[in-house]
Amino acid sequence: MNENIVWHDQVISHEARAAQKKQKPVILWFTGLSGSGKSTVANAVEKKLFDKNCHSYLLDGDNIRHGLNKDLSFSDLDRIENIRRIGEVSKLFVDSGLIVLTAFISPFIGDRQLVRELVNNDEFVEVYIDTPLEVCESRDPKGLYKKARAGEIKNFTGIDSAYEAPVSPEVHVKTAELSIEECAEQVVSYLVEKGYITK
Repeated sequence: MNENIVWHDQVISHEARAAQKKQKPVILWFTGLSGSGKSTVANAVEKKLFDKNCHSYLLDGDNIRHGLNKDLSFSDLDRIENIRRIGEVSKLFVDSGLIVLTAFISPFIGDRQLVRELVNNDEFVEVYIDTPLEVCESRDPKGLYKKARAGEIKNFTGIDSAYEAPVSPEVHVKTAELSIEECAEQVVSYLVEKGYITK
């Protein structure tokens, strides 16, 4: 860290921003294989939050790689940097009082833990979109699995790059067994139950 860079405290506190929005800020960290339904479920959750007058923002993996992280590849090191940057951005959103939803494969347990440690204990909720590889591959909305199997894409999670499933996620969603509506309701119900939002 450059010794000439100094942290400046702000006049408006984290707590004041949250109180203004009448909600408890949190990172909803959606993780799962490509094609598992992360973005679809996260969008459905955000729609429900919007309808409840909650203040939220969705950070999607593909969208972020069009701008903030467009300089990163899919090597293990760049995947780690991708998640580190998203973690820092998510922390800023939480500080602003928002509920931030993130939809990233984020394949490594250690990286997700690092993001969890950036915020307070109750400000990180891991949402595991648990969909079997064969189901993800059968969906293959972007044709990525087909390309990975053909060797056209290297370091593809679930094929030639590891995915480390969450051990004890706060919310465990199975998109192969439930509708998108039911999956979204499962997440929102958790937020209500834990007092992040009101009914």
